[in-house]
Order: sequence, then structure tokens, then C-alpha cells
Amino acid sequence: MTESPIGRLERSRRKREQRLAALDDELEQRMPARYARQRPRRMLAGAGAVTLGLFWVDAAVSWVLAPSDTAMITNFVILGVLVVVGLPLAGQLIAVTRGLTSKRERELDERQITARLRAFATAHRATTFVLVAVVVVTSIADRDGRESQIPGAALFLILFALLATHVFLPLIVAAWQTTDPPAEEERDGDA
Repeated sequence: MTESPIGRLERSRRKREQRLAALDDELEQRMPARYARQRPRRMLAGAGAVTLGLFWVDAAVSWVLAPSDTAMITNFVILGVLVVVGLPLAGQLIAVTRGLTSKRERELDERQITARLRAFATAHRATTFVLVAVVVVTSIADRDGRESQIPGAALFLILFALLATHVFLPLIVAAWQTTDPPAEEERDGDA
């Protein structure tokens, strides 16, 4: 007897829900107690913002120094720092926000959906500001028109920094805005 496509889909959904519940439990257990309060979470979000800023520093260095060996060495050092520091930091941010920005909407409760929308709205406004700033800075810095000599590496790194900002800023904002969990007596009173 073969299983219907709807039955397979339902079974797949149940398995996914079970995996996500187990992952949430594991994140809850692994989460260091130091992130239970708002201040350490905001420090983590600040570190994420500084790390995100390194993408922009890399693009600026390339714009000013390229083409040169100094620009290339500086770019590789910054990118190395981003890989070594940025990837674990992104993992911590995902854990602190409990995947708020990456989960499907149907996997979130109403409070989480509200927090997610607020984080995305704030990040969208900030990204819009960044885009306007990039346009203004490049317009002011590049007055030569068709004879412009903007290094290709700088343009690529600016676009890469924009992409990284678009992807990671909602995560950073969500970590910054995450509120403290309710006190034990409040949770006990609700139950």
C-alpha cells in the first residue's frame, strides 16, 4: 500500500516540527546563562554590528588602496577575521534569538511573529539608510563620470557588504530587541 502525497506531506511536517522542538530544547539547554539578561544580549548584538561594519571597512580600504598589495593583504586579513569571528558570532546570535529571523512564520507563535516583524522593519529602515549613504558617498567621491577609476574590487566589496547587511542586520536587530523572559512567578501564574 502506497502512502498518499498528502500523508507524506503531513508526516514530513510532523517530523520537521519534532526536529525544531528538539532543536529549541537543545538551544535552551546550551544557551549560556549570561545571555538570559538584556545587557549581555545587547553586547552580543553590538559585537555583531561591529563585525558587520568590517565588511564596510573592507570595501573602503579597497576603494582607497586598490590596486595594491597593501589593499589585497588588508582585504584578506579582514576577511579572515570575519570568517574566524563572524561565523561563531552569527551562530550565537541565531541561538540567542532562537532562530526568530530564519524560521517559517507558521513555526512561530504570535509574540515571536510580532518580534520578527519589528526586527525586520527596523532592519529595513537601517538598510535603507545605508543604501542612501552609499549612494551619497559614491556620488561625492566619484566626480569623474565616465573617466572614473573606481577599483572593481571595491565595487564588488560594496555589493557584498550590502548583501551581508541585508542578511545579517535583521538578526542583529532581533538580538538587540529581544526582551527578557518573564519572571518565574509570572510564568507560574499563567499556567
